[in-house]
Formats: sequence, C-alpha cells, structure tokens
Amino acid sequence: MSTVLLWVITPAEVSNSLGFSESFHEGGRQFHNLRSVNRAASSRNGRWKQREWKRRWSSCSLNADLKYACLGFVPEDSGNFPVVSSLIANPAGEIALTSEQKVYDVVLKQAALVKEQLRANGTLEVKQDRAVPGSLHLLNEAYDRCGEVCAEYAKTFYLGTQLMTPERRRAIWAIYVWCRRTDELVDGPNASHITPTALERWELRLEDLFTGRPYDMFDAALSDTVAKFPVDIQPFKDMIEGMRMDLIKSRYMNFDELYLYCYYVAGTVGLMSVPVMGIAPDSPATTESVYNAALALGIANQLTNILRDVGEDARRGRIYLPQDELAQAGLSDEDIFAGRVTDKWRSFMKNQIKRARMFFQEAEKGVTELNQASRWPVFASLLLYQQILDEIEANDYDNFTKRAYVSKAKKLLALPAAYARSVMSSSRTLSGITVG
Repeated sequence: MSTVLLWVITPAEVSNSLGFSESFHEGGRQFHNLRSVNRAASSRNGRWKQREWKRRWSSCSLNADLKYACLGFVPEDSGNFPVVSSLIANPAGEIALTSEQKVYDVVLKQAALVKEQLRANGTLEVKQDRAVPGSLHLLNEAYDRCGEVCAEYAKTFYLGTQLMTPERRRAIWAIYVWCRRTDELVDGPNASHITPTALERWELRLEDLFTGRPYDMFDAALSDTVAKFPVDIQPFKDMIEGMRMDLIKSRYMNFDELYLYCYYVAGTVGLMSVPVMGIAPDSPATTESVYNAALALGIANQLTNILRDVGEDARRGRIYLPQDELAQAGLSDEDIFAGRVTDKWRSFMKNQIKRARMFFQEAEKGVTELNQASRWPVFASLLLYQQILDEIEANDYDNFTKRAYVSKAKKLLALPAAYARSVMSSSRTLSGITVG
C-alpha cells in the first residue's frame, strides 16, 4: 500500500538506493553526537486537558446530521456515511475514545510545541547551527543527498520547495527521505524480509537520531532538523506503527479503523511538516486549526491512494475499504477480488470519493494559513491528488484494471494554478473549525 509522503504522489517503485541494506547495520558513525536536541515541550495539566476534551466533545456529534463535525465542518450534503461519533461504548459498557479523538490528542500536543516557541520568540525561527567543528561539511552533504532523493522521486514537490527558505527546504527534504525509507520497509523490494523486530530496531534508531546520535547521513540531516524546529517524535513513531499494521492487518472493519490507519501512514506527515513549513505571521487561525487542516490533507491523500490502488492491493490480498460499508452496499471481498465493476460498485465508489473530497475541502482551508513560501508545494499536491479522483470517475470507477493517474500535461497545467493560489496576499480565516 503506497503511503502519502510529504503530500506528494508516491512513485511506483523506489530502488534500494536509500540505504535500507545498511539501515540495521553500522552506519556513518561520524555523524554521531553532531548535536543534542534541546527542546522544552510544553506540558499540559490534567485540568486543562479535561477542559479541552469537554470543548471537543461539545463540537462533535452523536447525531447522523453532524457526522464529521469533529473535522471542524459539517458538509451540506453528508451522504450515506456511517456516523463517526466522538464516543463509543465497548462491550463492557465503558465509554472509549474513537480514532478521531486519539489522533486529536496528538494534534493538540504538536500544536502546543509550536505555540510554546511562538510565545517565546514571536515566530517559528530556525535555531542557528551548533554542529561540532569539522562536521558542518558532512551535514551539508547529508542535506544535499536528501535533496537529490526528493528531486528524483518527488519531482513536483521538489520544484515547489524551491520557493522556501534554504533552512526550511532542507528540513522538508530530510523529513521526506525518512518517511520514504520508513514506507519502503514494508512496501519496498525487501518488504518480504521485514519483521516486527526490524521495525523495533528502526524505532530505536529514530529515538537515537532525536537525541543527536544519527546512524548515517540521512539520519544526520533529520537529527539536525529536529534540533532546529519544534518537531516532536510522536508522529514519527506513529508512522512506524502504521507500518506494523501493514504487517499484520489486511482488513478494516469500519471507517474508524481505517481513519486511524490513514493517520498513521499519512496524517503524521502533515504533523511533522507544519513546524518546518511555518504558519503565516498574520494568520488569524489557531495553531490547532492549522494542524487539523494538515491532518485532513494527509487523510484525504491516503484515502485517494486507497481508492486508486484497489486492484493492486487486492492482488496482494489486501482490502483497505471499510468492511461494514461494503456490506451495506451489497458487496463482498469476493466482488473485489473478481474485479467486477457493477452498479453497486459504482455507487459505493461515488460515496468513497465524496468522503475523500470532504477531507480535501477541510484541508484547503488551512493551506493559506501556512508561511507564504511554503504554500506552493502543498497546493500543487492538493490539486494533483484531487485530479486522481477525477481520473477514477473518468475510468468509470474501474480501479481494478485501470490505474488512475494524472498525465504530465495536466501536472504542468496544475503548477501555475497552484502557484497563483500560493501567492494570495490575504489569509482566509478558518471559519467553522472548532478545535479551540
């Protein structure tokens, strides 16, 4: 299953040039102790958190007419989607949190880190280099290599990053490469050899680079990035958790389960990226709402990946579609494995595409709140991904034998449109987002 990396269409295949063969052996030890990460993460006491959840619950609905209210908006025509409520009762009668709320807790934590720096400095400024003597050349080389990887496998996004400041551009490259390497663990040429133990080692390696002990040049670039920007380790760990799910899970009973998976493998990228991309100084939006929009874009992109890759995933024995919604539409796993495009399938796909577009609508509100220099690559990705949904429709919903893709000509046409939207002078208020 392809995952969303830095809001850009993933390549069909990435070679082993990113260093996976060496990823669990000794790496470039000269990068160890380049710097130590000093970050004062803001703490939240229980009373504040309880108050936040109370406000959150009040804006989420147990009523079918207000489904998706937890995303900050209520669609005019919500269609026949199952309710994704804020609270659910387990068999013991206890109230449990849904995936939405679990993810929102992470969103609040990430937003708190950014707000702490904004309160301290008035801006998301980049910390100055404090690399040990003699290592700066190696560090620059590490970032350059990350840029080469991004340019090779994410050409459109790479072009968009050229408008960003050098520090932000290099940091985004470093995050992209780490996400690409993580995804390749379970979706690359060596995926059949990856075990839960291997992912545990990858997570330990992540913890090391967050404390200034990188294993190789790619790790060194990310280690430097997280020392300069208020980036938290949790979204990175959550992405690894998504890889664990891919090792053991091939069905999703409902959208609540699928939502959590989409957060793990794609929504996390938005949370990683916001501190680097920056929020416009004159933005009237709350930090939480910007993070929520970034999360929505990751979810939308991953839902689009899923709908595009139904046939490909089915041939691998995987179905990333809510089982209960398939049953409600009169469909089964056998229908998907058979690849039959029927009226039932078309109706089902129309609803799935509608849901993805709802997430895109929510995400679009937040892009204009980013630092102006960071908007172009995000807008470009958003527009291109939405066109994948258009192509699925153009293929008469046959995503079993036809792969929906955006032609190079359409990509080229989308870039000027994305650029024009990225340089809009006025920032739009994120009305309707009720995330505090």
